[in-house]
Amino acid sequence: MAEGPEHEEPLDRRWHLARTPHEVNVTELEFAVMRVGEAFARWQSECFAASSGFTATGSENALLHVVRLHERAKPLKELARLTNRDDIPNLQYALRKLVKLGLVKQTGGRSNAVYTVTDKGREVTDRYAALRAQLLVEVTQVVNGIDDRLLQATQTLNILSGIYEQGARVVSTHQRGG
Repeated sequence: MAEGPEHEEPLDRRWHLARTPHEVNVTELEFAVMRVGEAFARWQSECFAASSGFTATGSENALLHVVRLHERAKPLKELARLTNRDDIPNLQYALRKLVKLGLVKQTGGRSNAVYTVTDKGREVTDRYAALRAQLLVEVTQVVNGIDDRLLQATQTLNILSGIYEQGARVVSTHQRGG
């Protein structure tokens, strides 16, 4: 193998997190997921603002859509499970914000509260869906083989979600005292 800069790889794919090619691939996937997550949150926030005239985070927007899912009331515990979140105080804050905006209605007391989308929330989520269809769905449909690729990506991300959850449980269970 020839020595010298003209024969080196054009990109330095080394990471302090990775020692092997597999570890490099895992690390690069993690950073891609992070960038996609940030871009997705920005998209959700901007599309929500355009659809509603309100300011909300991407996770608040996602929560609104999950509340509307299947057009039935959901308790906080179910909303947390459906969004894979355990930060209950932040979920409660987001729900209070959505209630204050008139997009979600809370029924029941503190211990048995359930949440439903209001007519105003339904209008906003319908406008969001229309804008999403126009700006995202129409564009993605022209990508050759996109449906198979989306299905495979969804399955892979679901598998990785389980792996990361298991890793978090192990770390949480076996942390050494400080």
